[in-house]
Amino acid sequence: MQRNQTGLSLVGFLFLAAALGLVLVLGMKTIPAVIEYYTILKNVNAIVKSGEVKGGTVADYRNAYAKRSIMDEMSSVGPQDLDIIKDSKGVDISFAYTRKVHMWGPVSILFEFEGSASGAN
Repeated sequence: MQRNQTGLSLVGFLFLAAALGLVLVLGMKTIPAVIEYYTILKNVNAIVKSGEVKGGTVADYRNAYAKRSIMDEMSSVGPQDLDIIKDSKGVDISFAYTRKVHMWGPVSILFEFEGSASGAN
């Protein structure tokens, strides 16, 4: 009894390798932008929730963010880019920015990030 061969042909292997390579390049170029967004969001949440600026002014919130962004080497969103609304109920900090990631040739990916945090005053 003779069995037919099964498996991946050379053309199939090359197609699979090209697809896998494309996914890897896409991930290596875009993951840092996503990590940066979550780091910025973490810093904004930490400022609001930690109480380190409790009862402070808008400038105090900006200074606290500036210190955290220097430690994490974040430059996409500076303290001046934060929208800070302070009222009797608490403080709301929000931000929005775009990040363009060049892939190759004329191909780029544009990310539009936005986030916010709110807490008691």
